[in-house]
Amino acid sequence: MLRVNTIDQRIVSCLVANARSSYAEIGKVVGLSAPAVKRRVDRLLETGILRGFTAVVDPEALGWGTEAFVEVTCQGNITPARIRARLEPLPEVVAAYTVSGAADAIVHLRAADIHHLETALERLRGLEIVDRTVSTVVLSRLLERPPTPES
Repeated sequence: MLRVNTIDQRIVSCLVANARSSYAEIGKVVGLSAPAVKRRVDRLLETGILRGFTAVVDPEALGWGTEAFVEVTCQGNITPARIRARLEPLPEVVAAYTVSGAADAIVHLRAADIHHLETALERLRGLEIVDRTVSTVVLSRLLERPPTPES
């Protein structure tokens, strides 16, 4: 597992709070010059601790406000790479995880409405690797937080 020191943790915390912060702004918080912060951010990117920078978008504002989590049980012994390869072409799949327990994977779907969700579920169930699914539709989002390196 990759480790970061206290200053790197504080830099990451600043970026999680506001990825648009300048190196100079972060430097004021962590007590380093802007070039020193840039070198550390570059190292954090090279080592994979930081995987990139992105905008956080409200899916509902883009018309994708219906979501579900689907337990997927596959036929036979199947590799995670093969599961991923079958799920990747489905645009409604926003995340997928291998899990312990009865299911082989948990799939997070987003859709425009319940009809679109039903269509996406039918396509998911139609994949040749899928034996059965159990779906749970999200009614409301109670809590969602980014990882915080200082906790």
